[in-house]
Amino acid sequence: MRQRLAILDDYQGVAYDYAPWDQLAADGIDVTVFSEPFADEEDLVQALREFSIVVAMRERTAFPAATLHQLPKLKLLVTTGMANPSIDIDAAKDQGITVCGTGGSANAAPEMTWALLLAAARNLQFERIAMSNGNLQSTVGFELAGKTIGILGLGKIGSKIAGYAHAFGMKVLAWSPNLTEETAAAAGARKVSKEALFREADVVSVHVRLSDRSRGVVGEEELRLLGPSGLLVNTARGPLVDEDALMRGLNEGWLGGAALDVYDVEPLPAEHPLMTAPRTTLTPHLGYVTAESYARYYGEAFEDVRAWAQGKPVRVL
Repeated sequence: MRQRLAILDDYQGVAYDYAPWDQLAADGIDVTVFSEPFADEEDLVQALREFSIVVAMRERTAFPAATLHQLPKLKLLVTTGMANPSIDIDAAKDQGITVCGTGGSANAAPEMTWALLLAAARNLQFERIAMSNGNLQSTVGFELAGKTIGILGLGKIGSKIAGYAHAFGMKVLAWSPNLTEETAAAAGARKVSKEALFREADVVSVHVRLSDRSRGVVGEEELRLLGPSGLLVNTARGPLVDEDALMRGLNEGWLGGAALDVYDVEPLPAEHPLMTAPRTTLTPHLGYVTAESYARYYGEAFEDVRAWAQGKPVRVL
């Protein structure tokens, strides 16, 4: 009996560019690619009801227990990356669904973070629009050399950001709940309290993992400490930052600016107030969207499916 595989959220229509999905026909697997996000849970369930295999791109589509329970034919769920908080792993296991992951790029997210920081420092998005309207040099940016960056979460990505910052002549502060003096020093950073990080930094870049404990780790108190000349950069996860406080800070002027690649709701609705908020640099969650990253994601997702079909699943979460 043939099985059906769904590749989700291929917004750019490139899934077949990075893996030979047509080869799965020999394994009795028929592939369908979805290039648009589902409108809601009901839409998702209706679309995927007959599929036994799903490949999910990062956290674009969530699979909580309630959704999984409505997909009784689902037997294999592959997520790109080796962690995906939008999938209820325990519920999947209870339902007999194998969940597998993939590797990823170590450079895509930190490079995107630095691109956002540079763009925000020099007001590139605003200036590009102003230039189209015939205006010349509408704003005054700032240089990074001599400034202080505060890194919230000094893991693999945060440590790379520290290296970039040193290359640009910046001072580096760091904080996370379990950060040690030794780990901070090894990355070329000075460990400080969270309060001191936001008070002393000119720029704060967020790189902590989203969990129940870290949700809203950046709130109004932290943003007010960052102040009217401070810049917040978030390429980690939207819910790490209190979005209401962020909006107030931008609109009331007590926060200098925000450079964001992630949001509470993704894709960010066109009518969302962040779209028209002042002093913002916004991108549509491009942190992992590179050719190198996709080659690893789709290539290893293909391997996951083939290995599972042959009774030897790999990279099981």
